[in-house]
Order: sequence, then C-alpha cells, then structure tokens
Amino acid sequence: MEKPRDKHMTSRVHNSPNLIYSIGTQVVVLKPAQGSNGEAVHPAGAVGVVIRAPRDRQHSYRVRFVDGFEAAIHHDNLMLLAEYKQGDINDSQHNLSTHGLFDRVIFRCVIGSRAFGLATEDSDTDRRGIYLPPAELHWSLYGVPDQLENDANQEAYWELQKFLVMALKGNPNVLECLYTPLVELATPLAQELLAMREAFLSRLVYQTYNGYVMSQFKRMQADLRNQGRIKPKHVMHLIRLLLSGIQVLRNGFVPVDVGSHRERLLAIKREELPWEEIEAWRKELHKEFDRVLEESDLPGRPNYERANEFLLRARRAATEEELP
Repeated sequence: MEKPRDKHMTSRVHNSPNLIYSIGTQVVVLKPAQGSNGEAVHPAGAVGVVIRAPRDRQHSYRVRFVDGFEAAIHHDNLMLLAEYKQGDINDSQHNLSTHGLFDRVIFRCVIGSRAFGLATEDSDTDRRGIYLPPAELHWSLYGVPDQLENDANQEAYWELQKFLVMALKGNPNVLECLYTPLVELATPLAQELLAMREAFLSRLVYQTYNGYVMSQFKRMQADLRNQGRIKPKHVMHLIRLLLSGIQVLRNGFVPVDVGSHRERLLAIKREELPWEEIEAWRKELHKEFDRVLEESDLPGRPNYERANEFLLRARRAATEEELP
C-alpha cells in the first residue's frame, strides 16, 4: 500500500552531506587542476577517477586524469560525473524553489486519527491533498514531483495523475481523502473530483485492503516470534482497514470514521487486548470480507474512462494562468 514517501520521487543522483566518493568513482573537477608549477594542466570540467579517498571532507582526494596526470583535489572542487551530466533535469528541489508548487494545491483534507474518530490528546493532524502543476512545467525537461511534502506541518500533496492512479487501484490512503468529512480546501476542479468519487470504487478494494492486511499480519507474526513485540498502533490500523473495506464493498462508500469501534480499537493501541483476541477478530473480519465480496454490487473494475476524461479536462485547465 503506497504511502506518502520518501522524498521527492525523482531519479536524481543524491549527494549526501556526508558522502565520501569511493575509489574508482568518476568525477568532474569544478576548478582547473594545477601542476606543481601552479599552471593549469586540465581545465574545469575535466573528468578524472578517484584513486585515493580521504576519511572526511576536510582532506583532499587523489584524482587521476585520462593522460595519467594526478592531482590532490578537495571535495568542494569535485562533482560526481553522473550528477554533473544530469544538471537541473529532474531536480525536484529546483522545481519547488522556482515554481511555487505548493501554491498549486487544489485539494486539502484531514485524514488519520482525527478523521477516523480515533484521536487522543497526543494525536497529530495529518493533512493530505492534490496539486495540479502548471502545464508549462509539466511539459518541460524538469518534470514535476509525484508528491510534495511539508514535514513541519504533517502535509503531503500528490500530483493529480498520481492521485488518480492510486485511487483507481483502491489505495486506502487516497480513497480516504475522497471521503473524509474534514475538507479544508477544494477548488472547483477538486469539487468535480469529489462529485465523481464513486467512480474509483470497485471490488478491487478486496484485493487491496484484504491482501495488505494479510501480508502485514504474516510479517507481524514473524516479528512476534523473533522479537517478542509488535507495533500496537499498526495493528489497530490494520483492523480498522478491514472494518472499512468491508463497508466499502457492502455500501459503496468509504466509512472514514470508525468511531463506533473506537474503544475496542484503542484497546489494541494501548495493548489491553490479548493477541489471541486480536487474531480471532481479524480472522472473523476476513471471513466477513469474503462474504461481502460475493454479495457486493460494486463493479469488478473502477471507471477508468471517467477518470481519464477528468484528467484530460484538468490538464487543459492547467494551461490557464488561474488555478482551476
């Protein structure tokens, strides 16, 4: 099940602040490489190979060039060849800083414990949503990130197409965005999306919700055997997913608020419910999930055509200066 990630969704070569280039790494010199007489032997932009690496960034590398010439060069005067060639292309940080993508948010809502009816005094407020990039940037060499994140405010925004694709796959995080009652911002375009949210519901929810819970419980059972402990909050939310998924198939609606089960779910989080009782509840819910799958009136697949038509309208609207 896909979650807000891990950072900016690009294939960019990352240069960590603590990275030391290893022996054999191809690098580009950012200043002329000088000989013992102080004269430039190779110009800025020349490619060499690291033949000796320092223990930290305070000391120099030994770099060998194609003609065999060697020079001691400080880390600040080197760049990875792959990074040098890539430049600003696919640099999501560049996009964020120069194009104000957070200003392109068309939908913002609250999900998580506050929307689920499971909030306690120490619960965070988790905000999720959608942004529509300007067409010019979307068509450019730079592209756009699949997701924007603001960790300080517990916010994450998916690019519209990414959001739609995940919704069509029955991703619980995304479907909950479409059905949460806690909506803080919805432009006219986003209101159109909310009005067609049932187009994303299908019996695929069974495979997505049920399959994910089964795989996670199998992993947790191994953790319990090997480490003697599991994360109770994670267990609580897995049971919540089963409860929610069953109602999706039964009623054609995503019940974000599971407050009617609040006390029993929070008892799991507080580790007050024995593991055997949790397992029995889970197995009972899996059986119920199987039953409602056979009885569900939902289609076997979501309405891809309707979702695609909406995306095309949104892309056309993105050519306008005003946010739709």
